[in-house]
Amino acid sequence: MPFQKSYDLPLSPSDQVCIHLRNKSMYVTGSIEPEHPEEPGRRHCWCNLTQHVVGPDQGEVDRPKCIPGRDCYRSSY
Repeated sequence: MPFQKSYDLPLSPSDQVCIHLRNKSMYVTGSIEPEHPEEPGRRHCWCNLTQHVVGPDQGEVDRPKCIPGRDCYRSSY
């Protein structure tokens, strides 16, 4: 069986993420959604409040998880 590469389905641009979500691609490309999903480090996210991969609510920090409905979510400062 040949190797097949698959990616998570990207969220639509209209999906809001928490203003405290950070990842490496934001500092390299200026966007939280890199053009090249195979880019090393693209999935490594952290919370700007805790400076860790765990948010203030003790939940995992990730692009699909830091959305409205989460207790620590903020849409603006």
